Amino acid sequence: MPQRQPPRRQSISVGRGARKRDEDSGTDVGEGADEWAQSKATVRPPDQLELTDAELKEEFTRILTANNPHAPQNIVRYSFKEGTYKLIGVVNQLAVHFSQVGNLIPKDSDEGRRQHYRDELAAGSQESAKVVISETEILEEEEEPKETEAETEPGSQTDVPAAEAAAKATEEELMTPKQPKERKLTNQFNFSERASQTLNNPLRDRECQMEPPPRTNFSATANQWEIYDAYVEELKKQEKTKEKEKAKTPVAKKMGKMTMRKMTSMESQNGKGMQVCVSPEAILFLMPTLLGNLIFKSHGPDLLEHLESDDITKVTQAAKIVERMVNQNTYDDVAQDFKYYEDAADEYRDLEGTLLPLWKFQNDKAKRLAVTALCWNPKYNDLFAVGHGSYDFMKQSRGMLLLYSLKNPSFPEYIFSSESGIMCLDMHVDHPYLVVVGHYDGNVAIYNLKKPQSQPSFRSSAKSGKHTDPVWQVKWQKDDMDNNLNFFSVSSDGRIVSWTLLKSELVHTDVIKLKAEGNTTDGLNGLQLHTVGCGTAFDFHKEIDYMFLVGTEEGKIYKCSKSYSSKFLDTYDAHNMAVDAVSWNPYHAKVFMSCSSDWTVKIWDHTIKTPMFIYDLNSAVGDVAWAPYSSTVFAAVTTDGKTHVFDLSINKYEAICSQPVVAKKKNKITHVQFNPIHPIIIVGDDRGHVICLKLSPNLRKMPKEKKGQEVQKGPAVEIAKLDKLLNLVREVKTKT
Repeated sequence: MPQRQPPRRQSISVGRGARKRDEDSGTDVGEGADEWAQSKATVRPPDQLELTDAELKEEFTRILTANNPHAPQNIVRYSFKEGTYKLIGVVNQLAVHFSQVGNLIPKDSDEGRRQHYRDELAAGSQESAKVVISETEILEEEEEPKETEAETEPGSQTDVPAAEAAAKATEEELMTPKQPKERKLTNQFNFSERASQTLNNPLRDRECQMEPPPRTNFSATANQWEIYDAYVEELKKQEKTKEKEKAKTPVAKKMGKMTMRKMTSMESQNGKGMQVCVSPEAILFLMPTLLGNLIFKSHGPDLLEHLESDDITKVTQAAKIVERMVNQNTYDDVAQDFKYYEDAADEYRDLEGTLLPLWKFQNDKAKRLAVTALCWNPKYNDLFAVGHGSYDFMKQSRGMLLLYSLKNPSFPEYIFSSESGIMCLDMHVDHPYLVVVGHYDGNVAIYNLKKPQSQPSFRSSAKSGKHTDPVWQVKWQKDDMDNNLNFFSVSSDGRIVSWTLLKSELVHTDVIKLKAEGNTTDGLNGLQLHTVGCGTAFDFHKEIDYMFLVGTEEGKIYKCSKSYSSKFLDTYDAHNMAVDAVSWNPYHAKVFMSCSSDWTVKIWDHTIKTPMFIYDLNSAVGDVAWAPYSSTVFAAVTTDGKTHVFDLSINKYEAICSQPVVAKKKNKITHVQFNPIHPIIIVGDDRGHVICLKLSPNLRKMPKEKKGQEVQKGPAVEIAKLDKLLNLVREVKTKT
């Protein structure tokens, strides 16, 4: 057993030089003996410090941090927000020493196993090709001695070509290596991390099973004879129906005569016409006899035709006619009072009059909304518009625009709804189908009655200059120089705006901004801040186009001009509370009227700063209106549910009619309007009801005819009548 040698230990200092010295000395030392015998020496760099043992044992602690010592700490960048250079406190401490983009795949993954399998297949195909080449070389070496033997034997010459051909075929087969199957290379760039792939929720299909509708297959061949027979049968059917109609007409005539006899007998017994409420079918049956063949010939066939069809839209016009007929029959006594009734008691009271209630208009959709505006249509005297909103600013909700007709008090002709409450409206004189409204949210909108759709044709927005406070009044004005329609609006934000209708939008122009005179406060740097005046009502002069009046919440009335946007023409200290309405007299160019929540109604001459007449109505006055037939008659409504009618030519100190017109005392009347033709007024309350009232003869007295003299009528007479009263007041004021 050989002796085990100890492990070799060789210091750094013992290198090639030491071995050279041993060889030069020529001493032969046993293997391994030289290494143990030689002394160990350490190699030190020349500049190394010599430290003591205590210094060597001393420990120095160093803390490694992630901060980059070479990162700059004084980076300054420009801040666009503050407009100055600012020091950046956070600096990127990341230092990248080495980076390489690789495409390593773990061996245990599915992709790694697939690549390993492909590499093994490729290596196996190469080895098989090498084996085939070696086998061909061996076969060639074996065939060479066989050929030499065949040459020596003369009898075997015939077998040589066949053997050579077979050998060549096998050689070609062996020499051509089998090509491996082409494999598709993986796309190394189309990589997606599995952790980032989201889970797609499974789709849910909801299905239901139902019975299929019954079906029948019909097939037939038509020729000329069948078509001819079908036409003949149709003609026969038409002839039969005509014969049946001829047979029925005498019976219908008899029925009509019987109904007329019954009605005449009832009239002779009671002395009055009988009110008959019948269904639409009965009306259709009795229409030729009750209303004449003319109406039935024009609308009766359409009604019969449309009632049989399923299309309801075709029935609307005919249904409206039938509905009006039924309502006229139902409210026949009211219609008779509207047309013919006159209060006979007026003959015995010269200085008083009464109001006769006629129709009451209400709709379930506008039940809890107050009547905020009333306006008669300038073309159709039986049609009027009602605006619904809320004067309770803590309970603002939706709004509605309804148009009623006196011919159909049960249901409105047009219905429009809005998201914000409607506070005012006006109808155009030349285009009575255009209705402009002002909303509580500051918007103005225009509805086109020719296009009865829920959305308005024009509507303002924040971009187009809408008001920031509720719009209290709107008024149509004459067309501008380019023949564009325009109207004015006034709001609590102190702006009076002119709106112009272009093809597809509303364009606004601020006419004037109200400023409360005398109410200025000193701001910063000695600037004077003006208090904004809150406009509540306005009215334009009937003759002077540029002049108009504006009432404010402070109780003042400003006379303004369209041409001056910074100054007022005049200022009137009218009321102690907000001005609710301002209205010019339709006849006299100098007279206007105002009402307020301070219980007063005042009549003014715009050339004098003090009122000509003052009336205290003991309750807040909601609205006033001049009568269209007289310059001295006007009406006012108060929150205690009363309607007051004044005639200055009869009594210039108090109303000639003060009558409560609402059922409950809690109901407050908000607005009043005179009909332009008929002697009626409409009043609206805060519960959404509109009541039509007829004026008694004393409330609409006309000049009496004198013997041998013609009664003078016209605007000049009305102006003179009112001037006579104003002159009396002026004389008293000059004396005092």
